[in-house]
Amino acid sequence: MTKLLQRAISEIQKLPETEQDVMASIILDEIADEERWAETFARSQDKLSRMADKVRESNRLRSHD
Repeated sequence: MTKLLQRAISEIQKLPETEQDVMASIILDEIADEERWAETFARSQDKLSRMADKVRESNRLRSHD
């Protein structure tokens, strides 16, 4: 664990339990959001690759005109 994360957790531990739960929910939501973004980005790579191939092919055909 990094020192910064240790410091943040140490500060959160000083809060009342309800506020600790709020902070924990924020952290867990952020982690879940990052995971969703990574999955979405990974799925989009094939689509982006196909689009890039079309652009390259279009450019190649134009250069031969």
